[in-house]
Amino acid sequence: MKVGYARVSTGIQNLDLQLDALKEHGCEEIFTDKISGAKDKRQGLEDALRFVRTGDTLVVWRLDRLGRNMQHLIKIVNDLNDQGVSFHSLQENITMDKASATGQLMFHLFAAFAEFERNLIHERSAAGRAAARARGRLGGRPEKLDKKELEILKTLVASGTPITDIAQMWGVSRTTVYRYLEKK
Repeated sequence: MKVGYARVSTGIQNLDLQLDALKEHGCEEIFTDKISGAKDKRQGLEDALRFVRTGDTLVVWRLDRLGRNMQHLIKIVNDLNDQGVSFHSLQENITMDKASATGQLMFHLFAAFAEFERNLIHERSAAGRAAARARGRLGGRPEKLDKKELEILKTLVASGTPITDIAQMWGVSRTTVYRYLEKK
């Protein structure tokens, strides 16, 4: 049986491309996650790994959808091989099982390239943040309230206005109001 696994990093990203490719490849069961690959706990992946049986093939759209880094990818695939489960990546077009030395070599090469690509993205992002800081941008979400609004907020709290009402006035949560009050 072919078992698919698809993952996107955020809830706003779409799984459709991966799901379509996995179905077209003949996957009868597909597990999904909408979470960063860097996270240790991915329920969909854990479910897929528990579901596969000897003789099955775990299919992913791309190698980077499966593992956090090269060591993690290798561990997952080696664990699958120990269970008698093959692994196939559609985009890299590699199939790995214990019987295929070429498949194992290709897997290790592509895993190294996938990790290299992720490291490049991380380095470029860090460089972009450093450049923004050098131009005076600190990053993060902009403040909801300016100094004048903060003074009004303090006055309202001092006059006994309920925090819930104050939060509704500015369209923020009560937690945000308390956070501003702590800044004093």
